[in-house]
Amino acid sequence: MNEERNTRVLIIGAGLTGLTLAYYLKKAGIKTLMVDKSARTGGVIHTEKDQAFVYETGPNTGVLSTPDIVELFEDLNKHVRIELPDPVSKSRWIWKKGRWNALPSGLMQAVSTPLFSTCDKFRILGEPFRKKGTDPDESVADLVRRRLGKSYLQYAVDPFISGIYAGDPEQLVTRYALPKLYNLEQQYGSFISGAIKKKSEHKDERDQKATREIFSSEGGLQSLIDALTTEIGHDNILLNCSEIMIRPENEHRWKTILPTPGGPRTIHSNTVVTTVGSYSLPGLLDFISPDLLAPFGKLKYAGVVQAAVGYNRWNGIRLNAFGGLFPSVEGRNTLGILFPSSIFKGRAPENGALLSIFLGGMKNPDIIHKTDQEIVRMISSEINTTLLLKGDGADMIKIFRYSNAIPQYERSTGERLRTIEQIQKLYPGLILGGNVRDGIGMADRVKQAKQIAISLKESQNE
Repeated sequence: MNEERNTRVLIIGAGLTGLTLAYYLKKAGIKTLMVDKSARTGGVIHTEKDQAFVYETGPNTGVLSTPDIVELFEDLNKHVRIELPDPVSKSRWIWKKGRWNALPSGLMQAVSTPLFSTCDKFRILGEPFRKKGTDPDESVADLVRRRLGKSYLQYAVDPFISGIYAGDPEQLVTRYALPKLYNLEQQYGSFISGAIKKKSEHKDERDQKATREIFSSEGGLQSLIDALTTEIGHDNILLNCSEIMIRPENEHRWKTILPTPGGPRTIHSNTVVTTVGSYSLPGLLDFISPDLLAPFGKLKYAGVVQAAVGYNRWNGIRLNAFGGLFPSVEGRNTLGILFPSSIFKGRAPENGALLSIFLGGMKNPDIIHKTDQEIVRMISSEINTTLLLKGDGADMIKIFRYSNAIPQYERSTGERLRTIEQIQKLYPGLILGGNVRDGIGMADRVKQAKQIAISLKESQNE
């Protein structure tokens, strides 16, 4: 039996982008339906509990880099509360030659830290006087070497890129991967001068919400997902949709077919919004020529292994930091170790610790294929060596693998963005969202979703 359903907007993908979009569309009174292949909402965002440990299986934190993410929490305040980090976790550690060093947070620390060479400390002081770059596709590595020097790249930017993208700064293009950094040089001629000038510029009340603080939600990020799901309503979400077929029905209408054991379910909509990864788009949009879809195949995703490691009693060094990152030049297996129990309350037993360890990435792609036993040996060695753990091993170890964890905004990004514009012009009512464009952070996803919702609301009122 063919069940048919009509809606104004159909959203493919129930991750943070899709959920946020569906929430704001419902709030605007626009009939919306969301479908996802998974058995739950949230995508990679998920919080689990084991004994007294509360850990994330995907992203551990976000950054309040846009007003939109703050406003989302304000709008959902009946269901979820934002959680900001403990001040003790303000410091970020960088591993160099067998010891941890605090990542500099200001100019004076940058010229006194052992992380950078003497030559590069002078380069840092002279950074405001260098000419701005002229290559719009300059890599992050080339930009940093040109303005700040090799050691700054190795011991500040490379580990930062590992922590955000699990990527390679030699391949990431600055204007796509770090647009705010790119714009500092292009608009102000300097990172340092630009940062000082931007700090002194007047910000309206809304812009002041973007504090760039780290955040989670009380009880874990699952609380945010649950709040969005509740507000959207389960009747407006279809899960376990393993096969989705999208077809243009006519110039102003779309038909989406969901095969089910009892027969196909057909959804008619004015608009279809995809929020899935680029690797899913060729199958989802198979009515579009493969040549036109080819740029999506060029988007690489870093494969990442994440391990949640819990100790009922911690017998290592004091974890009075956000976590530690490992520069590639140090040749270690691990990208970084976060200390969630130091950042947020209630993540581990009193006197215990919860660690979140990340391995793999673009520079170590084979790690994702190692066995659990091999990964446990690797992380145990890293913890013992770098955090000086004594005594018994971990009381909890959970391992998660993500073969398509983080998109890499490399040189192919420009071609992909032009293709998105072309497809959306060729097929009115089809919107391609998600992390194929507009950034990879939680705040980026919420901002994109809100902008799409505003655009659809305005088009309805025309």
